[in-house]
Amino acid sequence: MAGLMHLVVHNYNEMLQSKKDPMVDSWFLMSSPMPVLLILVFYLYFVLKLGPQLMATRKAFNLQRILVAYNFYQVIFSLWLSSMPFRVGAWSYIFKNFCHPVEYHRNPFSVAISNGAWWYFFSKMIELLDTVFFVLRKKQNQVTFLHVYHHTITALFSWGYLKFLPGEQGLVIGFLNSLVHVVMYFYYMMAAMGPKYQKYLWWKKYMTWIQLAQFCIMLTYLLCLLAYDCKFPKALTFFFISNVIIFLYLFSDFYRKAYKKKEKLG
Repeated sequence: MAGLMHLVVHNYNEMLQSKKDPMVDSWFLMSSPMPVLLILVFYLYFVLKLGPQLMATRKAFNLQRILVAYNFYQVIFSLWLSSMPFRVGAWSYIFKNFCHPVEYHRNPFSVAISNGAWWYFFSKMIELLDTVFFVLRKKQNQVTFLHVYHHTITALFSWGYLKFLPGEQGLVIGFLNSLVHVVMYFYYMMAAMGPKYQKYLWWKKYMTWIQLAQFCIMLTYLLCLLAYDCKFPKALTFFFISNVIIFLYLFSDFYRKAYKKKEKLG
């Protein structure tokens, strides 16, 4: 039994090493989990306790110009990120090799996946500012469990994905998420531009539809990987599936509470 366990662990470690890009450890914030964990711990402490305490006796900050600039940056960055798979020929590679993972030490395509994964991880760290801005503007009602969980878990596991188990599953997930963020941050940018733009924001509830559609597409793709017994890390696929299901539930619950009740009251 001990020999079998040793063999399983040995094979798992070999799989990790074969999937890892050895350059990743030298990249910013990638050598150790401690910097990311410390950032996330401070983020949670600030948005849930310290920030609201500091703002309790202060006026809300007027961050209109900063928010317009920040959301404009997010739109452009998300557009750039979602264009990455097209620029490196990722889709043609994936369609030709649907169930065959990249050999990380032999295929230059792996470098493109790792680069894209790092920028995606970087974007998740920057997006923590979404919550900080809510706190500074005294919009604590928007610091919901869904919002905080979503930002924390995506930042943490995008780091873990790149560090330990990069795979083509993440490319599809990251592409869909970045595409949705183009729409989402464009909406936030318009909302930050002031009352005269409010008449153009009638489509707010459809953003949640787009997010739910995104999760449904992700779930279908991931289940196909399992159904066809693709040779990708199953631990990563199962993690993505469980997280997508959690997000589907949380976003559906948000939509039901935010819009269905209003429709009934209306």
